[in-house]
Amino acid sequence: MPAPAPAGAPPLAPAGTPAPAPVGEPVPVPAGAPAPVSVGGPKAAPASAPGGPAPVAVPGPVPPAPGYGAVFRVREFRFVFVAHLFSLLGVVVSELALTVLVYDLTRSPLLSSLTFALGFLPHLVGGTLLAGLADRFPPRRILVVCDLVCAACVVLMTVPATPVAALLALRCAIAVVSPVFHGTRTATLADILGEGDLFVLGRSLLRIVSQSALLAGFAAGGLLLTVVPPRGALAVTAATFLASALLLRLGTVRRPARGGGDGESGLAGTWAVLRDRRVRALMVMFWVPPLFAVVPEALAAPYADEIGVSTAALGLLMCALPVGTITGELLAGSFLSAAARSRLVLPLAVTGVLPYLLYAVRPGVALAAAALFLAGATGAYTLGLDARFVAAVPEERRGRAMTLMTAGTMTVQGVGMAGAGLAAEFVPVHAVVAGTGVVGTLCLLAAAAELRATEGRDGADRHVPRG
Repeated sequence: MPAPAPAGAPPLAPAGTPAPAPVGEPVPVPAGAPAPVSVGGPKAAPASAPGGPAPVAVPGPVPPAPGYGAVFRVREFRFVFVAHLFSLLGVVVSELALTVLVYDLTRSPLLSSLTFALGFLPHLVGGTLLAGLADRFPPRRILVVCDLVCAACVVLMTVPATPVAALLALRCAIAVVSPVFHGTRTATLADILGEGDLFVLGRSLLRIVSQSALLAGFAAGGLLLTVVPPRGALAVTAATFLASALLLRLGTVRRPARGGGDGESGLAGTWAVLRDRRVRALMVMFWVPPLFAVVPEALAAPYADEIGVSTAALGLLMCALPVGTITGELLAGSFLSAAARSRLVLPLAVTGVLPYLLYAVRPGVALAAAALFLAGATGAYTLGLDARFVAAVPEERRGRAMTLMTAGTMTVQGVGMAGAGLAAEFVPVHAVVAGTGVVGTLCLLAAAAELRATEGRDGADRHVPRG
């Protein structure tokens, strides 16, 4: 039985009517009929006489990119977007409130900083051992259950009798399920928006919101903590996780599980994804830039102390990188075509940490902030890389691959922060950041060379994006 035409599609032609030619194919013209007039698309000069020169193709106007407004016209995405806002609010405020709570209970700076670090490191465990869940169960069920698990963990944190060790364990539990949630949601975006430019712009919007949360979320959490105690702030975040679960349950369509790929789980399933050279090279290109990009942020306070500036200047240094990232993504998503974004992937990626070389001269706050802003703006390379990644990963493994990619991105940031702090124990802070510009650029050039070597090989073109 033929499938019904989607809403808004033209009606099916009656039986016996010639089928229309595919887009971009020549339309046959009956003998004696006038030649059709081409509207848009490539135009060709009139055919010359037999034996004459070949006709010259005249390129037509390039269709504009859909823009961010087109993404918000998709009803299901609007629910995902608002749920993302609530979930982010819950994560950011809970991290801040729990860090303050642990310090209040222990008066230990080590345990307080460990509480924050636990937001990164357990991603590796969840991403490698639980990634297969993203393809084994219906995606909506996974998203809702992950939000409910986070809400339950936060509720237990609010209980006064909960010891510090349990608080840290609950923080780890949230971090373990986080990559499964984010990987499943990213894979679901391809179902909601298609695998073309709308998917890229949808991913970009979620990243922009995440970066904005770094600017507004901690400020909101700080204000909240002036009104309520840490456990009261945690109770508020439990409500945000529940709101996210409700929005995803009521606003998204139930879809079947994609399938477990080759059926392997845990580390075996992870290796099944990483065996694909193209997918592996794309993941490395996602992971290497954040590994080095976080160094100036991790060392912002020591650098401010090194050059003798105020805490207000420290805030400027902390904000410059995310502001640059937001600006770069907005400009690339609004004004560049999909083809242009794809061409800029490698140039932007390999130059991403070059501005850090300015730290070699111990710049003042204004010049250091400008360097960080420029470095953040190169993060627009991810828009073109998203399109390549979703095209390279088979659909039945997409959830697992997205989960691995998310887990790796978070893990390398934790490693980069720890490595920066360790290096700054032996080398001046400005030299550590400048050295990051050198070492990071060399690593990025190597990653780019590997990615370039996989283009058109190892299954790079086997999966053609739709939409």
